[in-house]
Amino acid sequence: MEERLQKLLAQLGFGSRRTIEQWIKDGRLTLNGKPAQLGDKASPTDRITLDGRPIRLKKSDEGMHHQHLMYNKAEGEVCSTKPEGELRSVFENLPRLKGKRWVSVGRLDANTSGLLLFTTDGNLANKLMHPSAGIERYYAVRVMGHPTDEDLQALRDGVELDDGPAQFLDISPMGAASNNPWFQVMLAEGRNREVRRLWASRGFTVSRLKRIRFGPVEIDRRILRGKYRPLTAREIAALYAVACLPIPGAAEKNTRTASRRPPQSRRR
Repeated sequence: MEERLQKLLAQLGFGSRRTIEQWIKDGRLTLNGKPAQLGDKASPTDRITLDGRPIRLKKSDEGMHHQHLMYNKAEGEVCSTKPEGELRSVFENLPRLKGKRWVSVGRLDANTSGLLLFTTDGNLANKLMHPSAGIERYYAVRVMGHPTDEDLQALRDGVELDDGPAQFLDISPMGAASNNPWFQVMLAEGRNREVRRLWASRGFTVSRLKRIRFGPVEIDRRILRGKYRPLTAREIAALYAVACLPIPGAAEKNTRTASRRPPQSRRR
């Protein structure tokens, strides 16, 4: 069955749809010997190359076995696939894969730490990152100064940023008051440096920023910075649920399990 090229490659874990669309625009992909175009459809039997190298397309049933993990990002790491100057890439710390690629669910800037999710299911990543999904993101943030109740209410009500209006859907103090207070804030989008820019709109500088939750998945505080762990079955199911996607292979697994069950004896 043919699918749009970016959807096919995303489902097989080669990247998010946005990333693959950019590859097409940049002329990096070919389809059956010709430069790929947006809107092209393909199947696993087609010949596809990336930067002149053939992409091995697996059979559709092999694409069901995806991997997912949570990562505790340290400050000073970047979310690009390659290091930037002296800054290490988070991808350097991830387990190596054969025939698939890790796709980051959103990004954090170099000065932000905390929860990152990675998956080999590009379709899942795309759904979770799409603005229409409205996935909640929670952050712990420390600011310099003394925000007043008026400041906090203004950030809840919304302010105008360079790229449009923005607001915290929730904001609450964490711990006792201090010269550099901590707050927990929640957004339902992932615009560039949005938390920092929101606080800056009220004249405050963010000194520490850590993502502590993405949708239904909360960071495991036992994970050291720069380390990861696989997601649990419950966490995976919760992510597919908020993305409104079926878990790949779940229906087939349930069918196989049901077929192995012994027939129930009739009551007499």
